[in-house]
Amino acid sequence: MNSLVPARLRPRDVARVGAAGLRARTSRVVMSALGIAIGIATMISVIGISASGQEQLLRQLDQLGTNLLRVGERWFTVTGILASLPLAPEIDRAALIGFPAARERLGFDGHPTTVYERSSEETVEQVRGMLARTVSPERPHEIAVSRPSDALVARAAAAGTFTNLLLGLGAVALLVGGVGVANTMVISVLERRKEIGLRRALGATRGQIRIQFLTESLLLSVLGGVAGLALGTLVTTGYALSRGWPPTVPTWVLASALAATLAVGAIAGIYPAIRASRLAPTVALAAS
Repeated sequence: MNSLVPARLRPRDVARVGAAGLRARTSRVVMSALGIAIGIATMISVIGISASGQEQLLRQLDQLGTNLLRVGERWFTVTGILASLPLAPEIDRAALIGFPAARERLGFDGHPTTVYERSSEETVEQVRGMLARTVSPERPHEIAVSRPSDALVARAAAAGTFTNLLLGLGAVALLVGGVGVANTMVISVLERRKEIGLRRALGATRGQIRIQFLTESLLLSVLGGVAGLALGTLVTTGYALSRGWPPTVPTWVLASALAATLAVGAIAGIYPAIRASRLAPTVALAAS
């Protein structure tokens, strides 16, 4: 006596069945994918705009030709670019030269006109009281000690907070999108109980049912992820071009966004897929 062996679904068949389930509920699919798209687009935009600004700095350095910078009548080799200092913006427009080279080439007399010192927040006032006597023990009264204004401090803090806020909002949108995908798939299982029962009665295994609904969840997430990638890249490109920067979206950001999309789809689809596979054929066919 020969036993019946369930037919194996090819990857193309699995994708076709999953896509058919999404096409039957277009409006719900669009709304579920929207949250994922917004989350991915926000993260790509924040990181992409920052990377575009850095790329602009590197291009400006490359335009120097031989990595040289002219200061006065002298040429100096550029060894690096200092990270931006929001509390001392004048340094961003300055060239830092060592004492020996400054003495030899620029006639530096060894007496700086401005000294920058960085202290921990707890010791600022204590250090401030000692700076004048340390810099010029003979004439401390001729030394003016100042600290960055509160406005600069607030601006630097606000910039960092705003970036973190955008990333946080992107993560929340991605989480909401994942919840939306899970909710959509659960409702889909409830609405398609007869379809599940019919497939089970015709020989589909529980594993094939699980794969079908998990594939639908992954396709739904990928749909939102691709839309987010396109939107984030478009926003980054538009902003960078408006500032005269070269649009730059790091490859690792795109790969991470795609990985996050697949992870959200897989996690959101596990429970609905298991629930669908556990439906008994007779109960599913009898459902109204």
